[in-house]
Amino acid sequence: MKKIKISNIFIFTFLLGLSVVFLIPIITVVSNSFKDRFSISQSPFVLPNSDTFVGVENYIKGIDDTGFISAFFWSLFITVTSVVIIVIFTAMTAWYITRVKTRLNNFLYYLFVFSMIVPFQMVMFTMSKIANTLRLDNPLGLIFIYLGFGAGLSVFIFSGFVKSIPISLEEAAIIDGCNVFSTFWLVVFPMLKPTAITVAILNTMWVWNDYLLPYLVIGSDYKTIPIAVQYLKGGYGSIDMGAMMAMLVLSIVPVVVFYLTCQKYIIKGVAAGAVKG
Repeated sequence: MKKIKISNIFIFTFLLGLSVVFLIPIITVVSNSFKDRFSISQSPFVLPNSDTFVGVENYIKGIDDTGFISAFFWSLFITVTSVVIIVIFTAMTAWYITRVKTRLNNFLYYLFVFSMIVPFQMVMFTMSKIANTLRLDNPLGLIFIYLGFGAGLSVFIFSGFVKSIPISLEEAAIIDGCNVFSTFWLVVFPMLKPTAITVAILNTMWVWNDYLLPYLVIGSDYKTIPIAVQYLKGGYGSIDMGAMMAMLVLSIVPVVVFYLTCQKYIIKGVAAGAVKG
């Protein structure tokens, strides 16, 4: 019993220290968002005081200089729409290729898995050219590109969980008069809820914070938040650090709230999708 208590204390202390290490960058960004730019450069790890505190001045300046409101709504539209489409389409795809055993479906599954290990840098220039040729260089086109890049991991996670669902439930639904679509929506998809939320969280954090893909595809015509923040960089490498820190705080708040709301499903969904089957 004593050994167990000592080990628990050691694990708790280690995890607590690890949490502090991960929280330090966030605390630093938040504290610096209330300081003037010179204080940020001279003493970035010092909390704001009466001499360095500027209130919400950095937030107001950052919103005005970057067009943050417009960028926020474009990011929200692209992220929400992309994640919804990714979850629905990849869930249906995973269910089909898992239940219908053919060589083609087996090949498609491994093709999805293979896409997870291909670095984006290998295909980004070809992808940009194809997107421009097919007139996908707009927010709606970007959503379908995100579907392509997000399908690999999502199908992999969903497929693992579908294998753990007894096929007898689907057979019973068909006997009761359900067709293929009603079987999926009324029987299979509700059981995929933990995995669907996990896939949604992972893709939300990716799409919301993504800079390179929107920059290559839609450029500055429809600025998302990561692109808008870059406009705080002036000539000769000068950066308004105060406004940038403020915009970073505003950009991480929505995804942190979403993550904290759904965090209880993450471990459950990932374990079910990656281990079972």
